[in-house]
Amino acid sequence: MSRYVLGVSALYHESAAVLLRDGVVVAASSEERFSRQKQDSALPVRASRWCLEQAGISMADVEAVVYYEKPLRKFERILVSQLTGFPSTLPAFQRTALTWLTDKLWVRNALCKELGARPSQLMFSEHHLSHAASAFYCSPFERAAVLTVDGVGEWATTSLWQGDEHGLKPLSEVRFPHSLGLTYSAFTAFLGFRVNNGEYKVMGLASYGEPRHVDKVEKVLQGVDGGGFQNDTRYVAWHKSTVRSYSGAFEQLFGAPRQPGTPLDPRQGEGKHYADIAASVQVVLEERLLALAERLHADTGLDALCMAGGVALNVVANRRLLRDGPFAHLYVQPASGDAGGALGAAQWAWHEVLGQPRVDPGLTPGLGRDWPDDRVRTLLDELNVRFDDVADDRIERAADDIAAGKVIGWFQGRCEWGPRALGHRSILADPSRPDMQDRVNKVIKLREPFRPFAPSVTAEAADTYFDVPPGGEGPAEWMTIIGDTREEHREAMPAITHVDGTARLHRVRREVNPRYHALIEAVGARTGRPVVLNTSFNLKGDPIVSSPVHALSTLQSCEMDAVYLGPCRVARGQLPRGGAS
Repeated sequence: MSRYVLGVSALYHESAAVLLRDGVVVAASSEERFSRQKQDSALPVRASRWCLEQAGISMADVEAVVYYEKPLRKFERILVSQLTGFPSTLPAFQRTALTWLTDKLWVRNALCKELGARPSQLMFSEHHLSHAASAFYCSPFERAAVLTVDGVGEWATTSLWQGDEHGLKPLSEVRFPHSLGLTYSAFTAFLGFRVNNGEYKVMGLASYGEPRHVDKVEKVLQGVDGGGFQNDTRYVAWHKSTVRSYSGAFEQLFGAPRQPGTPLDPRQGEGKHYADIAASVQVVLEERLLALAERLHADTGLDALCMAGGVALNVVANRRLLRDGPFAHLYVQPASGDAGGALGAAQWAWHEVLGQPRVDPGLTPGLGRDWPDDRVRTLLDELNVRFDDVADDRIERAADDIAAGKVIGWFQGRCEWGPRALGHRSILADPSRPDMQDRVNKVIKLREPFRPFAPSVTAEAADTYFDVPPGGEGPAEWMTIIGDTREEHREAMPAITHVDGTARLHRVRREVNPRYHALIEAVGARTGRPVVLNTSFNLKGDPIVSSPVHALSTLQSCEMDAVYLGPCRVARGQLPRGGAS
């Protein structure tokens, strides 16, 4: 008889639910895919119910419901930090008391009331332990060093581990208020982007700048002997404020912050100044991560590194770690943020509490909700949406569209797990067209013009067009590392080659996503290159689409040419007046 474990993360950002059956992932989804609130932090009631429905079970069939952290310990850290800074921290304490005493502290009750769990089913992991378990137990390595880096969990902000046949062994940690993730987020806010959402914008902006301010950044984030780091708390405010991450001294050091929403041209004037700051914090982050990797390698003597936590999604730093660091192999858990904590909590309980041996975790890109072909056709009929039934030739029709310069939405199979679109809910285009990056950014994604796009390429052709450090093939399958577009192909693929010649590569294997692989091959037969521009199927500020209605609404709201919803092709002109939503 099968055994089930449900992992849950919630109440900060990226809430999610993951269901294991005998240690294998059968369903995983962020709550945002159901609520349509980007990075929804609410208890993942709908995602959890969907996971159970997907497996055909009820909560009574679940052996353990595992929360990804310990709320009381986290509340302890917040109280201690704010009491230490009293009376200046009084406003922060008032806000904290309001949210924690009415909501976050009562997770146990909420899991029972909202999800229908029994108290005897509940388990609580620790934040960084959940991250570590998500990285190690989903990796292909029998033994590995593990590095988890984010803003903050209960107390830890960075943790070093060793994973082997005996489980996960903690080696050392860095504790709040010293934090790589919070430092990067402070610069994110200073540069005018939203924290916990705009860090990847800082990473993209950094490529336009020169690291002219490294000495200043190192005043904020200092390296210490033995590979550690510390923050000079004169420059930061996250330890005493819930609304402000940097101090007046920080502004004196770097100048006036950029106001959110103001124009930003990273090539000139004030925009170039901000790009230089972004480049500087990126360099310092990489140096601190390299020092941690050196320490971890010295402590373990192992050649494989697993990573999780929000900072692990910094694909530029990941390339640097693999290229210049001591490890020969790298695995980055693809949902490295808090959503992945649900996965890690479930894996921790299965292996280290229930004592079950390791199995292939079954982690694939498509672990979310799907829409069978018949349901798509019925829904389009009900919405009075005209469509072409392309069930027998969807690959050829879509490849024709892309080769002709059209931008299409690709909605096929189960929704992706994690923040990246990996050929299930993607917007696709021909990367060889010089205007395509600007077009997709300005009139389709409705986002900043300096933002780069990723290439999806067949695994067989990846090395022909891109150069990824040895050991990076696995991360490239999940778009968690960058590579260089080979110089002889850069001019031919301007829409996916960033200003510094890099690309956030998506390497597509036939056995993982046969339909998407076939589409890229078909595009290659027409253009001469089995490469497509791939970006997530959503507009700026929205979660990735997870239903045909969301896809049709996106088609209506931008200048995309058509969407492929399972077996149906819907062009913009086929939408009814007033839209389908």
